Amino acid sequence: MFRRHWAAALGALLLGSAAVADRHAVLSQIEVPHHYYYREMYLPQLTSGPGSLAFMPDGRTLVYSMQGSLWKQAIGSGTAVQLTAGPGYDYQPDVSRDGTRVVFTRYLADAMELQVLDVRSGVVTQVTSGGAVNVEPRWSPDGARIAWVSTAGTGRFHVCVGALNGNQLDGAAVWPERRSKVVRYYYSPYDHEISPSWSPDGRELLYVGNPETIYGTGAIWRRSLERDAEPRLVREEETTWRARPDWSPDGKRVAYASYAGRNSHQIWLTTAAGHGDPLALTYGEGEATGARWSVDATRIAYLSNDTGDQQIHVLDIPGARSQVLAVHERHYLHPMGRLDLVVDAAGKPGGVPARIAVLASDGRAYAPDDAWMRGDDGFDRSVQAFETHYFQSPGHSMLTLPPGPAKITVWRGLANAVARREVVIRAGATTRLRVALEPLALPAGWRQHWHSADVHVHMNYAGTYRDNPQRLVEQAAAEDLDLVFNLVVNKEQRIPDIGYFSPDPDRASTPSVLLSHGQEYHTSYWGHLGLLGLNDHFLLPGYAAYANTAAASLYPTNAAIADLAHAQSALVGYVHPFDEAPDPQHDASLTSELPVDVALGKVDYFELPGFSDHLAGATVWHRLLNCGFRPSAAAGTDAMANYASMRGPVGLNRVYVEDGVGSHGTSLAERHARLDRWLHALKAGRSMATNSALLGLTLDGHAPGSELEVAATGADLHLQGFMRSIVPMDHLQVMSQGRVLLEIPLQGDRRSADIDTHVHVAAPGWVLLRAWNEHAHPDVFDIYPYATTNPVFLSDPAAAVHCGADADYFIAWIDRLAEAARTHPAFNTPQERQATLDQIGAARQVFERRR
Repeated sequence: MFRRHWAAALGALLLGSAAVADRHAVLSQIEVPHHYYYREMYLPQLTSGPGSLAFMPDGRTLVYSMQGSLWKQAIGSGTAVQLTAGPGYDYQPDVSRDGTRVVFTRYLADAMELQVLDVRSGVVTQVTSGGAVNVEPRWSPDGARIAWVSTAGTGRFHVCVGALNGNQLDGAAVWPERRSKVVRYYYSPYDHEISPSWSPDGRELLYVGNPETIYGTGAIWRRSLERDAEPRLVREEETTWRARPDWSPDGKRVAYASYAGRNSHQIWLTTAAGHGDPLALTYGEGEATGARWSVDATRIAYLSNDTGDQQIHVLDIPGARSQVLAVHERHYLHPMGRLDLVVDAAGKPGGVPARIAVLASDGRAYAPDDAWMRGDDGFDRSVQAFETHYFQSPGHSMLTLPPGPAKITVWRGLANAVARREVVIRAGATTRLRVALEPLALPAGWRQHWHSADVHVHMNYAGTYRDNPQRLVEQAAAEDLDLVFNLVVNKEQRIPDIGYFSPDPDRASTPSVLLSHGQEYHTSYWGHLGLLGLNDHFLLPGYAAYANTAAASLYPTNAAIADLAHAQSALVGYVHPFDEAPDPQHDASLTSELPVDVALGKVDYFELPGFSDHLAGATVWHRLLNCGFRPSAAAGTDAMANYASMRGPVGLNRVYVEDGVGSHGTSLAERHARLDRWLHALKAGRSMATNSALLGLTLDGHAPGSELEVAATGADLHLQGFMRSIVPMDHLQVMSQGRVLLEIPLQGDRRSADIDTHVHVAAPGWVLLRAWNEHAHPDVFDIYPYATTNPVFLSDPAAAVHCGADADYFIAWIDRLAEAARTHPAFNTPQERQATLDQIGAARQVFERRR
């Protein structure tokens, strides 16, 4: 799980070159840290199933968002009637008390603006403008005003109130912006107010705010509309964007979502007067959120992902008789057609799993009714109007689309060319399309000996969907991924996947995909660790250095955690390392323990690429290699696999290892043997990490991870290699000691190259092959394409490793860590502080010997 902005400037990282940040986060005008959390948990997302909802005044009908449109459906009916059909994507409806108008938010032109639908005429009027993010609109009880949340003017979320003046909503933030004194990690230093709900008399608003709150989005407050009004506390507990309190029509109760004492949200009630003891209304296994009262307070409707995708549930109050608002039939605003889509691969007729994006004639993305729609987390505005939305198909999919030309893009991992097709959809008819994927021309035997894994995935992380091992395996299969590591980790005070952790590879594994549950050790101070292949138990607490908690101490250090993991035969790696190459001379906030742990032999692998800047990470990794250390190149996406808006897909960043041809059986013993074989190959450095190109390298017949004796005076060695890529690459480079030894010219479409040459190299040292681009590419959902082999290592038994300036770089880094540890106030005992300083000091001595 990542913790920084990924759109950092790259700078002149290597030989004066820098990748240009063409991709920017979705709705990048928001000035709040950690966009991937609030975007998924707070902002509305495109889903095939229902999203936010509201009651009509009759209490028997709901208006809700689904597939980027608004729909109306009577409770007990199976028929959904479409109310809007774009342009853009429509979410978060609220119905006026007289039932004649629906206010909602529309995502279009890189902004979210409020719209009002006239229910009788069907006319939609835009009522806000300016390019901000405007969400969560709510009519006042008398219908004269609207409360909503806007980023206008500040880039941060604040509650606004206004009245319609013709076609314009005239309003502003209700209360002045406030900055908290506490230091917050995941949230802005400025307080926010989100999720407004009116009191029945229209004089107050209920909302979620975070004054002086370190963790979570804050407590539930009530506050009058006077600008200098003080808030009154209703309920104080940790929340994470999704509490969304709703004031009951009688004014005495509040329905909201809470995960208090649990690993998922459920619907709770508390008193509107404040300081009441809450009670739970629902007890499901998934996430229950978005509760809304009916006007007569006899029903509460909410969203549940118990079955995977979201469904609307309706509870009778009292008694809690529950109904699911099932959709059996859809009445569209306009005539529609059907697309019957099959994806084939060479030698596998009848459909193979794949990732598919369908862009219809109306400029909107579509998916099958039962598919999980996903949205990329960023995009290049010069190339496309929206982020790419996609779904993962088992091989055969049926979609309902508007008439006209539809564009289909199909991906299946990195060993098959991306396929593009265009078909014409006709109203009332079914169009059939078969897409045959073309495999890349890889060297003979490569596919049988090299197997890919994403070493950093979170199956469930408080997202829109509820994932499970079988579905995660299906996601990996659609990406042509051989192994997937679900790193179980906390989200604030819960650990969503703790029940799935096991030393055994999951029984949902198939001959195609092996699933293993590991751990991300979640210490933002020292740096996050991936723990792969724990053979006994999950490590708790799963973090250190969490301020204002009993785990505030800097101990255990990552080195101590690595020892505990190695005692369980696990591999330990540093994940999503750096957005910018650290500058220990000038960065007083540098706290990553990486050089200490590498020097002490605690680190087995290094994520490159990962959810960070690849060139920046490579700069640090190359310096470590120069000093004689050998953490293997790995790759992890940090994909939250149950998100609708995700960094992904699973397998976006993947590492291939040469683990040979072995059994892919599914018995427990065969699963363990397969996992052990793969982890052993990664530990040995027989790896190639990528988000795009596939690379191969040998040096005098020696593959990555192997060692070749070379005299200190140097030798001419035979270098052979290849590149095959799903996208054009800008650079293909032979690297040695952190420098470009040889730039390989790329010809034609720049997707393929074969290398057969000689290079002059000296020992001690290393040689690797890498490929990368200066710009983003829309077919690779990352900041830019990047791939690297692990090195072939060059040794001279008569020569010691000395790395001069690189050793000085890490010594300056380590001195920063020691200085901070000596003065940090949160150690529990003097012994903890001393143990930490001893580890730091021992690592410094290692680098001093290698100067």
